[in-house]
Amino acid sequence: MVLSEQPNDICILRLSAIGDVCHAVTAVQAIQRHYPAASITWVIGKVEAALLEGLPGVKFVIFDKTLGKVAYRQLKQAFKGEQFDVLLHMQVALRANLAARCISAKVKIGFDWHRAKEGHSLFINRRIEKQQFAHVLEGFMGFAQAIGVPSSEPQWQLPVSDLDKKAAQQHLESLSKVVVIAPAASGPERNWLPERYAEVARHAHNQGFSIVLTGGPTALEQRLVSDIMQHIDFPVLNLVAKTSLKQLLCVLEQALLVIAPDTGPAHMAVTVGTPVIGLYAHSNPARTGPYLYQDYIVEVYHQNLQQQYGKPAAQLPWGRRVKGNQLMAQITTEAVIAMFERVVAEQKLI
Repeated sequence: MVLSEQPNDICILRLSAIGDVCHAVTAVQAIQRHYPAASITWVIGKVEAALLEGLPGVKFVIFDKTLGKVAYRQLKQAFKGEQFDVLLHMQVALRANLAARCISAKVKIGFDWHRAKEGHSLFINRRIEKQQFAHVLEGFMGFAQAIGVPSSEPQWQLPVSDLDKKAAQQHLESLSKVVVIAPAASGPERNWLPERYAEVARHAHNQGFSIVLTGGPTALEQRLVSDIMQHIDFPVLNLVAKTSLKQLLCVLEQALLVIAPDTGPAHMAVTVGTPVIGLYAHSNPARTGPYLYQDYIVEVYHQNLQQQYGKPAAQLPWGRRVKGNQLMAQITTEAVIAMFERVVAEQKLI
């Protein structure tokens, strides 16, 4: 469906996660280019807002999930007496569906029947077009197209301050040819082995690259990096828990290459044009991988999907995940080093 009238007041509902809001920015900024006079409000998670704060022309309303029911009451109060021309409901999770109840809009657009889950269909009155084998980013662009925005190549302009840039420069000032390893995904089963990260880091170091480890303050991330460091006997800059999200974005922009599993920083790197080697085992990289660098993915997803379900991805529900706590161990050091060599050659990093 496409709206018959130009929307003037638009609400975006996408709460999480870091990678997904990076994808959603492309749709939001495409809408802004097509409807420059439109007012845009984005309901977003607290952590994600820290990355996008200052996005030109967008008013953010923070939904803090840690507050429980209070978060919904705050959302209702924030929108009391206000009605949008359209709500673009870009998240099927139950939390987001309940948040949609707190937002009044003449039209509420959600996902197509195939992707609607957790009662999503109960909170919308129109749908985007069905997309076969679409990347998450393309799904979000479907919302822009549903309100009349023509298809376009993705673009990102994420705001960072001079102080953020300076902080990143200070961290990296003594380094050259930076390769960032962002080793931690949200769950331990999606993380690669510490000793293998270390072996790839050693290979890059021996070729004259400077290695930087990045990540947040969680116990999982700090433990993983500690395990990696136990296998390293050469200089490495450990920035885990030492940068804000915006400072991390600046670090990623200054890097020549990023190596990461299915995690937010991989998608942040895409927004600043830094090539990414993505390591995938559990989710389909064609759906969730670094959008501009699909050719640089090292994956064992498809072989495990075939083994577990007896069918290839094209014959299963799109986005079907595979299960197993040890799948990432199937990604060999040799495969990642080979991809590293390919990226270095194709991107002319030396």
